[in-house]
Amino acid sequence: MRSLRNALTVSAVAALGLALLSAPASAATVVVSTVTDLTNAIKNATAGTVIQVRGGTYYPTATLQSTANGTSGSPITLTAYGSEVVKISGTSLPSGSWIFKLTADYWNVSNITFQNSPDSAVVCQSCIGTNWNNIKTINGGDSGFTLTGDGTSNNTVKNIDAYGNYDAAEHGENADGIAIKFGSGTGNLVTGARLYNNSDDGIDFWSFSSPVTVEHTWSFGNGKNRWSDSAFAGDGNGYKLGGDGETVAHVVNNSAAWDNAGNGFTENSNKGAIVINRTTAYANGNWGYYFATSSAKLGKNLAVSNGSGSVSKGSSVTSAGNNWDSGISTPSFVSTDATTCYNARSSSGTLPATTFLTTGSSTIGATMN
Repeated sequence: MRSLRNALTVSAVAALGLALLSAPASAATVVVSTVTDLTNAIKNATAGTVIQVRGGTYYPTATLQSTANGTSGSPITLTAYGSEVVKISGTSLPSGSWIFKLTADYWNVSNITFQNSPDSAVVCQSCIGTNWNNIKTINGGDSGFTLTGDGTSNNTVKNIDAYGNYDAAEHGENADGIAIKFGSGTGNLVTGARLYNNSDDGIDFWSFSSPVTVEHTWSFGNGKNRWSDSAFAGDGNGYKLGGDGETVAHVVNNSAAWDNAGNGFTENSNKGAIVINRTTAYANGNWGYYFATSSAKLGKNLAVSNGSGSVSKGSSVTSAGNNWDSGISTPSFVSTDATTCYNARSSSGTLPATTFLTTGSSTIGATMN
C-alpha cells in the first residue's frame, strides 16, 4: 500500500504540473511608447489586458483595430499612462481611413485624443459593453465617434468632446459629433458629451432601430460653414433623433442645444414616442423643437430665441410643462454668454461649470451640468 500511495502522489504532482503548464498566463499590463507597440497591443489584447500609452502624439500608418473581446468581469483597457497627455493623429493614414476601429466587446477606452482622421476617428462596430470616457475626437474627415451595426448594445459614451469634424468630399453633409447609425441594440447611453462646431449634426441617430438615451449633453454651433465650402451641405441639427423610416423611442434628458444652424432637437421623420425632458433650445437657426409627425412626449423644456420659433409639433405629440404650453412662464437666463462652455473639463472629466443658460429653476430647462 505504501508504494501505491507514493505512486498516486507522484501522479498527482505530475498532473498538477501539466495543469499549471497549460493554464493561461494572467492578463498583462502593457506599457507602450511607439506606434508599432500600440498597434500590436491593441490587436493582440486578451481579456483583462491593460494597455497604457505613454504621453506624446502617435502617427499610425494603418487603422488601429481589434476583434479581441474582453469579458464583463475582465474588460480590455486602453488608456493614457497616468496623467500623461496622449494624442493619436490620422495625418499619416491613407485617404478614407479611420484612426481606431473595434469590432469587439467589453473594452474600456479613456483619456485619449483622436485627431485629424482622414475619415471617422473612432468606429465601434457591433460592440457590446464598451465604455468610452474622457476621450476627444476632433478635426476629422467624417463623424468623430460612431457606434454602428446590429448587436450594438450596452455601450456608454461618457464625457466625450467631439468637434471640428468635416467631410470635405460631401461638403459637410455627413460629419457629426456622435453618430449612432445603421444598427440596433439596446442599453446605449451618451452622457456628459460636448458636441460642437461639426459640419453636420451634433448627434445623429439615422437608421438606428433601438432606443438610445442621451443625458447631460451640450450640442452647439453645428452645421455652420466654417470651411469656406461654396457647396456646403451640413444640416446643423443639435440632436437628430431618427430617420430612414425607423420608429424608435429615443430619450433625451437634461441636455441643451444652442447656436446650431438647423433645429435644436428634431425627430427627423421618426414617428416613435421620443421622450424629451428638461432640455433647453436657445438661438438655433430653425425650430427649437421639431416634432411634426412623431408621438413624442415633450416635458419641462425651455425654448428661447430660435429662428423659426419654439416648437413645431403634430397632433400626436404630448406637450406638458414646456414654456410654450399654456400657463407656463419663461424664466430668465442667468447668462447668455457661452464663453465658459469652452473651458476645460473638471478633473473628473465632467462638463465645465457655467452659468450659461441656467435659470435656477427646478422645474424647467436644462441644469447645464
